[in-house]
Amino acid sequence: MIYRKTGDWLAARAGDEVMMMSAASGLYIGLNRVGARIWDLLDEQGDAAAICARLVEEFAVSEADCRAEVETFLGDLLKHKAVEQVAADQA
Repeated sequence: MIYRKTGDWLAARAGDEVMMMSAASGLYIGLNRVGARIWDLLDEQGDAAAICARLVEEFAVSEADCRAEVETFLGDLLKHKAVEQVAADQA
């Protein structure tokens, strides 16, 4: 499965962080440096494994810890409807 940004979410960078807002739902989300990097990587690649591979190169994190954290983070974004999952052949 591939993740891609969806909905009416607006995002603005504030230093290393990203502030996000959905006008439709009235939700606000603040992403720390790592979350902001994942949000950026979603524009390049929506595959969680590919995102994790990049994060392991850029941050001091093991692959196992990265995978767990990325899946949790993407699950939270799914819950808030900031991303959606699509089949790889539909991406």
